[in-house]
Amino acid sequence: MKNFKNKVAAITGAGSGMGQQLAVLLAKAGCHLSISDVNEKGLAETVELLKKYDVRVTTKKVNVADRDQVKAWAADTVQNHGSVNMIFNNAGVALGSTVEGASYEDLEWIMGINFWGVVYGTKEFLPLIKKTGEGHIINTSSLFGLTAQPTQSAYNSSKFAVRGFTESLRQELDIEKSGVSALCVHPGGIRTNIANDARMNESLKSLGMNPEKSAQAFNKFLRMPAEDAAQQILDAVLQNKRRLLIGNDAKAIDIMQRILPASYQKVTAMATKLSKHFEPK
Repeated sequence: MKNFKNKVAAITGAGSGMGQQLAVLLAKAGCHLSISDVNEKGLAETVELLKKYDVRVTTKKVNVADRDQVKAWAADTVQNHGSVNMIFNNAGVALGSTVEGASYEDLEWIMGINFWGVVYGTKEFLPLIKKTGEGHIINTSSLFGLTAQPTQSAYNSSKFAVRGFTESLRQELDIEKSGVSALCVHPGGIRTNIANDARMNESLKSLGMNPEKSAQAFNKFLRMPAEDAAQQILDAVLQNKRRLLIGNDAKAIDIMQRILPASYQKVTAMATKLSKHFEPK
């Protein structure tokens, strides 16, 4: 794919954060959009941002954890736009909890959105994208898809799964030579609503951590503007990259995992202990 002019992109989680900024940047580039989110108010705000661009924009309320909703949205996208070239499986949520303290319901909730949402988006849109002979699947993992962290077992599981799923998909697409590619994105601390919307379990107290302060500390970690991250993603699509690390934090974590593939766990555990009484200013 050489440019986004007159292409059609579908984006999940487009009501805020990176999803919203991806929509704005793609619209600037002349790309038509099919955007979705579970938050209709956020979707409406995104639509307002897109009105100044001469592109076709359609919206749909979609819970990506619901396969039937994703399937219906994919069909609507082709019906409304004629075709689709890209799917940005961007929607995601976070959960802070110990393994012992996480309920099965919370585990199913985060895996349903972070992993199955990516699977549904990929499988429902891939055959449609292949028909164009030119397209891309963009799946959002995380720096926590590179290394595991205490209190993040559920989030780590979902993001490691996205990484394995997408890397396998990319290899299959390489073999097929269908004109479609796949990119796995590993953002670091991007300024989005994920920390505000995260579920922080009371089980964190068993590690000497305050759930409310942990959420505040998580929010402070999110520094990079979502627009900058979105631009890097679009640049990576045009460069046909396989993997994108966004931010120095993601790059540092990747290096640490390569140098200390097992003992990095001791480092992160110690860092967590030292920061458990973190007091945001």
